[in-house]
Amino acid sequence: EFSKWKDISNKHDISTYFADVGALNQRALNEQTNGSLRKDGLGKDMDLSDLPTDYVQQVASYRNNIPRKNLNYRTPLEVFIKYITNEQIVFF
Repeated sequence: EFSKWKDISNKHDISTYFADVGALNQRALNEQTNGSLRKDGLGKDMDLSDLPTDYVQQVASYRNNIPRKNLNYRTPLEVFIKYITNEQIVFF
């Protein structure tokens, strides 16, 4: 899943960070998110490409509309929309 991280990082001029092996304290938000996805029916060993697209979109929509403390109680969707232009929205 991380095979092209350098390409993505360079293309979008972003920094990429990875947790140290075995350092679960560096992955708290990731582990919490994984647990939430499992509650939504997405099992740990599940291949998302085997799921119906509409189901994956439904789960993503639900998750992207939950306010997050680390986003000052805004939703990921609200933060995303703040950073894109009207022209970019047309392509969604």
